[in-house]
Amino acid sequence: MRYKNLPAHRIILLTVFIIVAVLGVLVIITPAAIFPDASWGFQVLRSMELGGPFNVLTKPSQANIALNTSEFISWWSPGQYLVPYFFKTLFGVNTGHAAALTTMFCQLIGLIGFYKFFKKAGFSRFISALSLLVIICQQAFLTPYIFYIGGETLLFAFAGWFLYGCLIFNKPDWKLILFILFSGWIGFICKSSFIWIYFAGLLFLWVQLSAGNRSAKAWLFKGFRIGIPALISVVAIYWLYFSKGQNPASRSNGIDLSWKVFSFPIASPILAGFSADDLVNGFIFHNDDAVLSAGWAAAVLILLAILSIVLVCKIITKVPDKNYRHIIIIFYGVSLLFFGSAFLRRLDISYEARHFRIIGLLITPGVLYLFSQYKMVYRAFLGVFVAVIGCFSVVFYYTGSHGLHQYTAYGTSGVGQQFIDQESLNYVKQLDDKYRNATFVFFSPDLGLEIKHNRIITLDALNSDINIDFNQYIHKGHAGPLYIIMPVYYVGIRASVILKSFPGYKGFSLKEMSDNYVLYFATEAR
Repeated sequence: MRYKNLPAHRIILLTVFIIVAVLGVLVIITPAAIFPDASWGFQVLRSMELGGPFNVLTKPSQANIALNTSEFISWWSPGQYLVPYFFKTLFGVNTGHAAALTTMFCQLIGLIGFYKFFKKAGFSRFISALSLLVIICQQAFLTPYIFYIGGETLLFAFAGWFLYGCLIFNKPDWKLILFILFSGWIGFICKSSFIWIYFAGLLFLWVQLSAGNRSAKAWLFKGFRIGIPALISVVAIYWLYFSKGQNPASRSNGIDLSWKVFSFPIASPILAGFSADDLVNGFIFHNDDAVLSAGWAAAVLILLAILSIVLVCKIITKVPDKNYRHIIIIFYGVSLLFFGSAFLRRLDISYEARHFRIIGLLITPGVLYLFSQYKMVYRAFLGVFVAVIGCFSVVFYYTGSHGLHQYTAYGTSGVGQQFIDQESLNYVKQLDDKYRNATFVFFSPDLGLEIKHNRIITLDALNSDINIDFNQYIHKGHAGPLYIIMPVYYVGIRASVILKSFPGYKGFSLKEMSDNYVLYFATEAR
């Protein structure tokens, strides 16, 4: 029997599948830690599992901790905890493993969706497959295997399929109406920021369906066919969700006319498409120590903004498929308007490239096609650059994975706990198993997920300068034993501030649970 060599694109796809499958198995074996946004989502799920209503966070009242208060959480979309809850119910696993299964399936589904979109957008199988390889080299792709990030992982799973759907409809029939209606709801459940992607996709559909018509009436008619189901979808989202609580667009904090407001969105193709923001640990928003000074960050970011404009212009002039060109123009333009206005109004949206990831994903095949038209030296440069990105991403994954194995505590939730050690977590679990009328106080929203039988209060962590609004911390009244878990370096002024936040208690005692964490506890009412 004669064996034929596999085509290059199949070899790449097989390689990508094996890598992603292995990463999926590893994250199930050792579940990831969790980002704060997703932690709050799981706190909502915890309240629901304890008998609370849908999407409502139940917690002790600040006016009297003997009573509860409830808040409808509309700041984040519900998919980040509903999808893991599906896996919890289906397989009977804990939260950590349910989040791991969510990550594994979403990453695979997302890659398949983008591969189909890239091919439908006119790219060859080889360019489409190579684009997936570039995508998995990004730190943004590996992050969910170290930290469960909720909505962004779900959005990655859905976005490629949504873009694919925007390309396959060429007439305003009932199928298009259902696609518009349900894609709005599904995308929002994945992540609330899908709204701007939804608008950009609908704008593309309008242009695609109306192309060739010179009559304004025809354009208007097609717009109504798209706009009516879109309006129904958005109104339902607002009525059932946004109107019931606060969200990042609820309030403006003034006007900001600084350089970053405009340069950051403009630079998004390179920031998000080639991990530039991750490589320097954030130009503006830093999860750790800043690599660049403020001055250098500004200069480099402005340069990247200029290069991004040049890159996008080159792509839309060289790539032959008109639909892909229109998508790039529309999505890039809408992102500039959406995020530019949000940053201008100082809404609660951080300057992180992850918010622009869809732009980075969209331009990937365009960049590969563009460089494929140039001389070998330019293609080699791009290959080396992607390899460097891949090396940094591997180091990030290795460091994070090592931390999960060596320094992360695991309790009953199965979530990797970054802000407590195993010895202290074990002691907290003993207290939770012993009492049914206690209140636990933490300074990270993920730690509350370990409490199964008692109530929890989550306070913001204190900086060394203790520049806080005391009204956000004070909790009056008395309700059984109170346990406050804090890092050992809080002992002193910070601990005093926290203890004063519970004026209904007296006679606090201190217990060292480990070398790194302490417990303040009290039972007597003042």
